[in-house]
Amino acid sequence: MKTYLKLLSFLFLVPVLISCGGESRAADHADLRGEKETRTLSAPGEEKDLPSLLQKLDELAELERTGTWLQGMALTESSLRENAGDYAGAVAAAYKELAWAYGMGLIQKSDLEQGLINVLSVQGKETVTLAANSIIAFFNERWDEAAAGLRPLFNDFDEPDGFGRWMMLVCELEKNIASEAQDRKTAAAYRSIRARYAQFPEYWYRGARAFSGVIAAEFAENCINSSPQGPFAQESRKILASYMGLRIEDNTSLLTKREIESIISQSVNSNNPQILDSLLPLISLPDNPYTVYAVGALRSLTGNHVFRDYFNRQASSARGRLAERLSFISRS
Repeated sequence: MKTYLKLLSFLFLVPVLISCGGESRAADHADLRGEKETRTLSAPGEEKDLPSLLQKLDELAELERTGTWLQGMALTESSLRENAGDYAGAVAAAYKELAWAYGMGLIQKSDLEQGLINVLSVQGKETVTLAANSIIAFFNERWDEAAAGLRPLFNDFDEPDGFGRWMMLVCELEKNIASEAQDRKTAAAYRSIRARYAQFPEYWYRGARAFSGVIAAEFAENCINSSPQGPFAQESRKILASYMGLRIEDNTSLLTKREIESIISQSVNSNNPQILDSLLPLISLPDNPYTVYAVGALRSLTGNHVFRDYFNRQASSARGRLAERLSFISRS
């Protein structure tokens, strides 16, 4: 069985290797602290000491709860779970690796789907097949089918914020997406596991879809910040636009505060005001918190004549609301 599960991890990993153009190693993207911790939590090889394996899984979970995520962490988890005899958990952890890569825009949806299909092409333990079929249903948003398959595998999951538990909560949220209000217990459980999924775009996206008001807006903004160019960012911008009373089509102009700060920082560091062009659609929108924030941040740049001249030039050729905002900025 060990060789079989190793093959499953390989089948999941192949699309990542192809799309990223090289080895998928946590250390490639780690700072010194993350690199050290990842090496400490490396796969146990032939180790069969169950208490030791469970301790390593606990350590890995705690690392995730600090908001740390490094490419390859979930494959390490998959190997640990395999050696501990948790075959369904091993498959789920391998899927988590690809789901994270997809959410970050590192691989395509078709790559993720192919990884799941590859698992089913190998004959093996019934638990593994059930897990793969349930995750395929989850991936294809067949929520009732996914929930029914995941429940016997993860209902007694030893971690209330584990990935199996996350998938089950998503199923419940999505099944009730059209209802007037989400089940409070399910919604509270979902929000309570956020620490472990701080770097996981789909966690924020599913919450943004399921919740309403300021909570939905917060989840949508966190989704965008975690992966601005990822597959969930556009829909999250639409949720933000709706929350602020803007037209849905205004979502393409919306930028979060973190994105605004990043653009301004790049512009100032290179002394190149043209980089600020990407903020002009945002400051031309009707009043909203992000536009107000951007205008205030841009006004702080006018002490530099290079930026003041830029705003004056832009104001002279602009029309309507954009011209008014640029004139306001340049008068600072």
